[in-house]
Amino acid sequence: MQKKISFQLLPPEAADDSTVKDFIAKIEGIAPKKITGFYRTKQSIDARSKQPKVNITVNAFIDEPYHERIIEEINFKDVTHSPKKVIVVGAGPAGLFAALKLIESGVQPILIERGKDVRARRRDLAVLNKEGIVNTESNYCFGEGGAGTYSDGKLYTRSTKRGDVNRILNLLVQFGADERILYEAHPHIGTNQLPKIITAMRDVIIAYGGKVLFETKLTGFLVENNTLKGITTAAGEKLMAEAVILATGHSARDIFELFYNNNILIEAKPFALGVRIEHQQALIDSIQYHCPIPSHKDHSARSEYLPPASYGWVEQVNNKGVFSFCMCPGGIIAPAATAPGELVVNGWSPSKRNNPYSNSGIVVSTSVEDIVKDKDFKKLMKENKWSASHPLLLMYFQQMVEQKAFEVGGGKFVAPAQRMVDFCNNKLSSSLPDCSYLPGIHSSTLNNVLPNFVLTSLQEGFKAFGKKMKGYYTNDAVVVATESRTSSPVRIPRDADSLQHPQIKQLYPCGEGAGYAGGIVSAAMDGERVAEKICEMLDVRC
Repeated sequence: MQKKISFQLLPPEAADDSTVKDFIAKIEGIAPKKITGFYRTKQSIDARSKQPKVNITVNAFIDEPYHERIIEEINFKDVTHSPKKVIVVGAGPAGLFAALKLIESGVQPILIERGKDVRARRRDLAVLNKEGIVNTESNYCFGEGGAGTYSDGKLYTRSTKRGDVNRILNLLVQFGADERILYEAHPHIGTNQLPKIITAMRDVIIAYGGKVLFETKLTGFLVENNTLKGITTAAGEKLMAEAVILATGHSARDIFELFYNNNILIEAKPFALGVRIEHQQALIDSIQYHCPIPSHKDHSARSEYLPPASYGWVEQVNNKGVFSFCMCPGGIIAPAATAPGELVVNGWSPSKRNNPYSNSGIVVSTSVEDIVKDKDFKKLMKENKWSASHPLLLMYFQQMVEQKAFEVGGGKFVAPAQRMVDFCNNKLSSSLPDCSYLPGIHSSTLNNVLPNFVLTSLQEGFKAFGKKMKGYYTNDAVVVATESRTSSPVRIPRDADSLQHPQIKQLYPCGEGAGYAGGIVSAAMDGERVAEKICEMLDVRC
């Protein structure tokens, strides 16, 4: 028989399959030889006590032949000659998974991406990091794989009602991800592993007759009688199809401008704005795992059987939500700007999470009601005659803060920064600790960058959380500005049932850029969901 069994072990025990097998036998009161095999279905770290433990759930085979975990294999169809075609704009997770779902259903996707393929994109990132020059079409946000490819590869999501999380994870394993993502509580692929997975997805799309066009930028919509017939590109081409999936990501400001300039309905959407905070990973390990801080700052005293520790926190400060975002243990802070003169930071980790630093976005919820009170932005609103109901108002505010950060940093994407305690006391740091951010950091007072409601909320939030996580609030940590691309500041509305834009039929806003997802998995699920709706519209069985 097969039986699901849950238990708790010490980290070294949990890492040894023979010990796990013996423990299963002990729980069941049987001889170990009766257990023909097992695989893990859930695993998480419990670090609440002084001795961290590992929670494990297994599927054990008792007195019957053992079978490996079943990885769902998707059977794709050859769509080379399919008469039904759908344009997918954007090769991030929403666009890629939408394209794969269309192929599975017999519909040919024409996947266009403004940026370069995942390998060529890496060279542009190197230039950005080393020379401070941003390619506006190929950067940490634009290019094959989208922002997620070079933003850590965390796969945790709370959006379970929007689709089948397990299906997405199984597909990622089918394309080369480690099976551990199927059972770990907070699955993670790693920025160094994602490119080969993205490439494998593209290869399948092409092999089964889909089209993938890089450096192809959407510039216009071809609309007849409120129905979308196709699109135009920057090269002057016209691409026609039965439907268009718009999965352009949270940083495609030109797409939002395209909607606004053509009087196509869009809405301002609250987002979150703040900073990246970086500690030594050894310190976070010592706090979370209750182990000593080693004498050498680049080494951790944590058990070799424990992963680099992470954390998450939420505080309410003056009726504002202050929270951690995209926490990267053993990670690196990266420049995520998409245009010259604007400074944005993000974080990522390699699969082993073996860098000596730990970083996380710490951000404050930001709404129209907040920004219209900001004195600098009020001045901009007056100069440009923007009303409080302008759908791009939050985007313009986001852009203003990024431009301030670039100016205060001194250029070439050098980031303004402060030590944490100095930041909370509005004190210029006389020196800064080592930092993973490659373009470099410059000591600055961040009250010259951040709006007051964000600044004061962060200051109080850091102090409050420091009382809960002893040792976190320290001047050895560095605050780097600015983390501003947490999500889209604009929503492209869609009908709740058909998922089409309410004004233009056959236009399907999708993913994080349209305001319907918040990470790799939720974007992938939204891509599949939109593709399924299109198949219904085309009378194709998914």
